[in-house]
Amino acid sequence: MEIADNITDKNNSNNGGETEENTRTKHKGKHKKDKPWDNENIDHWKIEKFDPSWNESGMLEVSSFSTLFPQYREKYLQECWPIVKGALKEHGIACELNLVEGSMSVSTTRKTRDPFIIIKARDLIKLLSRSVPAPQAIKILNDEIQCDIIKIGNLVCNKERFVKRRQHLVGPNSCTLKALEILTKCYILVQGNTVAAMGSFKGLKQVRKVVEECILNKMHPVYNIKILMMKQHLAENPALVNENWDRFLPKFKKKNVKQKKVTTKEKKPYTPFPPPQPPSKVDMQLESGEYFLADKKKQAKKWQEKQDKQAERTAENKRRREEAFVPPEEPARQDPRATDDKNDVAAIASSLKKKAKELRMQRSAEKIDAEAYIAASDKPSAKKKSKNS
Repeated sequence: MEIADNITDKNNSNNGGETEENTRTKHKGKHKKDKPWDNENIDHWKIEKFDPSWNESGMLEVSSFSTLFPQYREKYLQECWPIVKGALKEHGIACELNLVEGSMSVSTTRKTRDPFIIIKARDLIKLLSRSVPAPQAIKILNDEIQCDIIKIGNLVCNKERFVKRRQHLVGPNSCTLKALEILTKCYILVQGNTVAAMGSFKGLKQVRKVVEECILNKMHPVYNIKILMMKQHLAENPALVNENWDRFLPKFKKKNVKQKKVTTKEKKPYTPFPPPQPPSKVDMQLESGEYFLADKKKQAKKWQEKQDKQAERTAENKRRREEAFVPPEEPARQDPRATDDKNDVAAIASSLKKKAKELRMQRSAEKIDAEAYIAASDKPSAKKKSKNS
């Protein structure tokens, strides 16, 4: 009887375990229900405007931020500070411009209701210190606009290379920067060792990528602009919204890459013995016998060497000084009579050649006898006779 009771107890226990497992599997997905905010009509990325009724009691503690500004911004900040102060006063933020220390500071007050507005005020004074105009910097107080200050000064060590790459980012007449602003819908300002950008989170991410790739020489900004234009064109097509765009985007490769020349050292034949030790100064004196000379003789020898060197130097200096007094070689003068004689001889030779040429032409044409031609030339002409008579 006891054995039978034990068997029944085991069966009951097994059945109880199965029922427990069934109950667990039944309630496994009890939390996976449709929530009221899981609706396609709700935009979860939308930033709602702050309502002061959400925080009527105000801030419990005072939060403050301060930043330094360069000296060349002092005059402009003095002029625009009333505008900045009025914009921050609307949000219950106190601001101070310290010209002695060269700093700007913002802090919360009892009238502050929005807890995040102090972060926005901190970004505002940062943008002002980075040469962003005050009307543009005040826009950062809006909830839809964010800012990013990209440090580019420490990305490149060489100063000339850094200036050249920064100019690539700006482009001729700031064309590259304007195109980047239109595509990313952000305000971009390149100033010194930083790039200040204002816009949406998506645009700021694209701007940071383009700037860092340009300064690190990974990709020229023009190629990144082409890629952004292709993405903008693909986003307009509703059929390609949820597809991968890698097959449509262009892929650029570097062509002119300077490769380091591998320097191979010539291996010398292995010898187990060390190289011979070079002779010391004492060894060289022992070989020449100078080591055994007396001190007076050593000094006399040194003095004689010094005198010889000095004599050589004086002779060389004297030769250089005398070179200035050596007269230059005059060009040889030519006798004008000799040139006249040469000209006369040349004129006679040319006249004889001309006459010989005329004679050959007459012979070929009329076959006249040369003697008769010469005799006729010797006789005086009829006109001359008439004149003489």
